Amino acid sequence: MSSLAVGSAVTSVLVAYATKYGATREVAEAVAAALRGHGADVKVRAAGDVVDVDRYSAVVLGGALFYFRWHRDAKRFLTHHRAALVRLPVAVFALGPLGDSAEEMKDAREQLDGILAKSPWLSPASVAVFGGRLDPARLRFPDANPAMKKLPACDLRDWDAIQDWADSLPAVLGLDA
Repeated sequence: MSSLAVGSAVTSVLVAYATKYGATREVAEAVAAALRGHGADVKVRAAGDVVDVDRYSAVVLGGALFYFRWHRDAKRFLTHHRAALVRLPVAVFALGPLGDSAEEMKDAREQLDGILAKSPWLSPASVAVFGGRLDPARLRFPDANPAMKKLPACDLRDWDAIQDWADSLPAVLGLDA
């Protein structure tokens, strides 16, 4: 385990998330726990609640992919904090596919890459897509349509892959001392 320190100060990382039903928040919390295990001071915040990112050494942003779109709070976060994010190391993740085929994961990654391409000023140090979670019983309008309600409940988040990605972040974000 490495200790994340810049000079004598502990590295401060913001893990911001945009979620509709809570699955992305749970992944953000797992990423934060991994970073804390590497010695970072980590704050986890809903992307829509973040006022300032200037005090952080790095940012991890996660958002749900839903109906072929990235959560609007994730996109707004990028727009609102653009000036700071240009100067900071950033990692991005998304939860998306509700099927576990390689093709669905590839499509979700291409979807996220297309969304990120709309912010050409952003150069994420790492980008990851993980499977999503669906509980049809918890769906609210407008998601609670008959087709979605008929889908089986699933949770395709691969916690080992999430942990591996989170453990890679100190190095790719330049946080290792």
